[in-house]
This record gives sequence, C-alpha cells and structure tokens, in this order.
Amino acid sequence: MLNLISELTIPLLVVIIILYALRKKVNIYDAFVEGTTESFQMILTIFPSILAMIFGINIFLGSGVLTSVLDFIKPFLLSLKVPVEIVPMALMRPISGNATLAILNNLLLEFGPDSMIGRMASVIQGSTETTLYVLTLYFGSVGIRKIRHAMWTGLAVDLIGIIASIGVVLFIFG
Repeated sequence: MLNLISELTIPLLVVIIILYALRKKVNIYDAFVEGTTESFQMILTIFPSILAMIFGINIFLGSGVLTSVLDFIKPFLLSLKVPVEIVPMALMRPISGNATLAILNNLLLEFGPDSMIGRMASVIQGSTETTLYVLTLYFGSVGIRKIRHAMWTGLAVDLIGIIASIGVVLFIFG
C-alpha cells in the first residue's frame, strides 16, 4: 500500500498543480517557460559558489589532512568511547549531504544499523545540517556575500548537534 502511495505522489501532485492552474486561468506553458528561464539564471548565479565549494572539498580530501587529524585525535576519542569511524561523517556533514549519506551507508553496511557506530552516525545525520552547502546555495542565489556570522553560528550549532548526538547515543545505548 505504501509503495503505491509513494509511486502516485508525484504524478498526483503534478495533476493537482495543472488543475489548479486551469482553474485560475493561468497559461501553464508560459508560466513553465518563465520559471525555467528564472531557474537557469539562478543556476548561473550560484554555479561559481558551488564549484568553489566542490573544489575546496576535493583539495581537503586529497591532501591527506583527514587521515592526519584522525590519527591525532584517535586516543582522545577512544578514551571517551567515541568510535573513530564516525569522525569523517561528522567532519563532512556541514559540507555535503550526499557525501555524508554515502559515508552513513558505508558505516551501516559495515557495522550494521544496531551497532554503536550505526546509531551514532544515524543520529548525527538527523541532528545536523549541511551548513556550508546551504549558505553557498541560498546566500549565493540571492547575492549575499557577507556570511561570516551565519556561517559561524551554523557551524557552532552543527558542533553542538554532533556532541549532543554522541552523548545521547552513549547515554541510551552505552
């Protein structure tokens, strides 16, 4: 039943939008073309910001800094009973949602969803935001260039979400 609902949701939504537009006597084709034109202009506006973010992520991952950071903080994390395997996900979460979903998927396949690592990674995924991606996309699309306070606030909230996620999972399942 749920499978049928999920398959029909998008087509029904499209039909509802078309019927609503017809009822309001909106020229659907012209509105669609106007919307795609505006979208194309927005894509051209935000493309440099997204390209710079992707370039920066690739440089960070290719530099080996992540491995060095993990080796440095491993003893500290182990003393707190925090699995080192979740650190790459915690570091990538503010940057990229797709990257963290891939990391989460790998962790769940390797350790299982009911493991401490699986639980921590899942709670981190749900408790944090892709702050830098959101700032790049949304602030870039409206032309806001001074993002310093929003960025630091967002990253602070992400850090609090990661720490709280680890603490809650350790408290409940540790």
